[in-house]
Amino acid sequence: MTQFYDARGNIYGVVSPAALRQAGIDLPAKAAECASSRRSWSAAAIKLCCDWPEGQRPVNSKSHRSDGLLIGPFQTSPPFDVLIVNTDGTLAERSGNGLTIFSQALSEQGLLPEAGALLRVHHDKGEAVATSVKPAEVEGVQGFWLDLGQADFGPHAVGAHNVESVDFNGREVSRVQPLAALDPGWEHSQFVRIGNPHCVTLLGDGAALPSNDQMRESPLNEGLTQIAYAMPTGAGEPCPAGVNLQWAVRKSAQRIIARVFERGEGPTASSGTSASAVASAAWRLGWVEAGEVQVVMPGGTAPILLEEIDGERVRVRLFGTARLIG
Repeated sequence: MTQFYDARGNIYGVVSPAALRQAGIDLPAKAAECASSRRSWSAAAIKLCCDWPEGQRPVNSKSHRSDGLLIGPFQTSPPFDVLIVNTDGTLAERSGNGLTIFSQALSEQGLLPEAGALLRVHHDKGEAVATSVKPAEVEGVQGFWLDLGQADFGPHAVGAHNVESVDFNGREVSRVQPLAALDPGWEHSQFVRIGNPHCVTLLGDGAALPSNDQMRESPLNEGLTQIAYAMPTGAGEPCPAGVNLQWAVRKSAQRIIARVFERGEGPTASSGTSASAVASAAWRLGWVEAGEVQVVMPGGTAPILLEEIDGERVRVRLFGTARLIG
């Protein structure tokens, strides 16, 4: 019923609305109705599709067999509606790796036109977020370009409260007190919105990057959860709706190393929208120029295309590839 795909170490299950209904989950007919009623069905869908089968959970593995669940399509022709369900039952506004996986699933089902299609992610935090996707080949690798639109910057873009403006190499960024309390080196952060909210913390030394293992351990895990997750799981501080956290170091020209702690998931091997947020923050702060940027994460390297607009804004495209794993 559920098929699992891997995109740079990010694993999502893909399941159709009809299959969930046949399994006894009371899913409304339309994606928008599903989003508004997600509290009534999302936990059951995650349990059914993403929990490890009895006795099959590998030692030291995550509590779920995937990083989330993609429900869709709700149509047989574009535009295609989809729901991105985090393993805590919340809905994401956008996931670069998730939409790459969904595009691969649509392609395998014979539904994705060669010219591409519009994907609409429905969630319970506002209007659906649209992303155009087009099949492509980059350096011999088949995948998809996702047009994520323009990045917005600053506390207002992500609904952040109680943050202080500070200087970072002559540019204004934010000091997020809960982050700085966890590590004094985490004092310079750039907020970015690319469909969903991100907080990119800027570091000068690769040794200062937190590892995924460190982020899974106490007390750091609890502290990051309080910052990243909305209430009641977290504190929703500084962003009441929660925020995805990234840490970034400039490795060389057009190349950034990053780590990710996702709202609703925790530490993850890679994230397409997080990579896009990191590249956008790096552009705004003068670390990279417009053009192709490589963002290196534990799960792999994400190619990002930045298109500068009027010297003040940037349009973001993400290349992704995915493979069926079971």
